[in-house]
Amino acid sequence: MKKRIVKLTALLLAAAFAAIVLAAASADTLRRGSRGEAVRTLQTKLKRWGYYTGAVDGIFGSGTEKAVKAFQRKVGLTADGIVGAKTAAALGMNLSGGSSGGGVSASNNNLYLLARLVHGEARGEPYRGKVAVAAVVLNRVKSASFPNTLAGVIYQSGAFDAVSDGQINLQPDQESINAARDALNGWDPTGGCLYYYNPKTATSRWMLSRPVLLRIGNHAFC
Repeated sequence: MKKRIVKLTALLLAAAFAAIVLAAASADTLRRGSRGEAVRTLQTKLKRWGYYTGAVDGIFGSGTEKAVKAFQRKVGLTADGIVGAKTAAALGMNLSGGSSGGGVSASNNNLYLLARLVHGEARGEPYRGKVAVAAVVLNRVKSASFPNTLAGVIYQSGAFDAVSDGQINLQPDQESINAARDALNGWDPTGGCLYYYNPKTATSRWMLSRPVLLRIGNHAFC
């Protein structure tokens, strides 16, 4: 009888431990079946960027999963529909604490994402030009006319060629990382510009009509 009780107790303890481990793992991921404020934040981001068209209800269903897969394919991640550490970083989310919220912090995730954008957009430009590109991104985060997170600005539909053609997925070099860090630390060579373009390749009449405030390398900033 005692042996049976001991065995039953051991099984119950093992089951409880497995449940705790599973709950801890689930806290670090969002997937189909997840619910709560983090899912609502995820849906809001995906809806704002054009990947999700369903209701922002905090329920991770098939529509949210489909949107996550579309986003993952766009940014070069494994399209499994699960929001783990890498997908969360690309989204600008911290799953252990929900969303990164408004504004920009010099976290490793933001630094690396911004460095990838700089490398894709300004590879071959002078260092000051790289910092300027990063500064434009950060100026948009602060502007009410753009998304209020770094990831939101970078992945806004049609905003940057490096996102559209996949160059954002290239490994950034050290100079791009340094330029992103300098911009995050407050250096803005543009003086607050929200746009830049290459006059040799730009085709948008609206962009070409913007008043140019300065030129650095091949980019005009406005």
